Amino acid sequence: MTPALDALDQARELFPAVPHVAVFDTAFHRTLPERASTYPLPERFRARGIRRYGFHGLSVAWAVEQVPVSRLVVCHLGGGCSVTAVRDGQSIDTTTGFTPLEGVPMGTRAGSVDPGALLYLLRSGVTLDELDEALEHESGLVGLAGTDDVKALLQSDDPPALLALEIFAYRVAQAVSAMATAIGGIDALAFTGGIGEHAEPLRERIVEQLGVLGAFATHVVEAREDVVAARVARQLVARDLRRTTR
Repeated sequence: MTPALDALDQARELFPAVPHVAVFDTAFHRTLPERASTYPLPERFRARGIRRYGFHGLSVAWAVEQVPVSRLVVCHLGGGCSVTAVRDGQSIDTTTGFTPLEGVPMGTRAGSVDPGALLYLLRSGVTLDELDEALEHESGLVGLAGTDDVKALLQSDDPPALLALEIFAYRVAQAVSAMATAIGGIDALAFTGGIGEHAEPLRERIVEQLGVLGAFATHVVEAREDVVAARVARQLVARDLRRTTR
């Protein structure tokens, strides 16, 4: 959030006469029901805003437009990854939570890890900053295989590369199954993001593990968050203009 706000401040300084609009990835997930958005934590923690917000909403919103079915699961797989359950155009559940760290493994992020393991590391002398750096930038595919270049991993026979891809496909397939449960089945599965669009062998590995869900259509959608963000910005600016001219 801080880098985004800093960028907005800089843009306002450079272009003071131009309208500035913030479009949030979390907005698409505002329809999450309480059972999906609430962590089972003490109320004193939840009162501080600790809940599941979800991310990659702009990408999911675009995929929803391109694949108009009632029960859609969207796999946004790129540097960051998430799997989202969409019913009749609304987000019902998603794998990312309070931050983008939760959920499936990603390029450099760990995805979901037992909180007890993280507490153990902190109590064993790992500093908070070290742990933060590791979870954000040294985990996921990088942590398992030394690189997040999926093309290189798919071409490698090294055991760490094979394991990294196996874990990635397995966790994503698990997440798709969970999201299908959230919306009572699945009509279509959409892959988007850099990995989702271009790593066909990895998509096939994921789909192969989903036979338990029965038949469903599979789509590859080019990510166009920019189009969704521009459309929202145009609508907001037009709305403000109408208000000022009344």
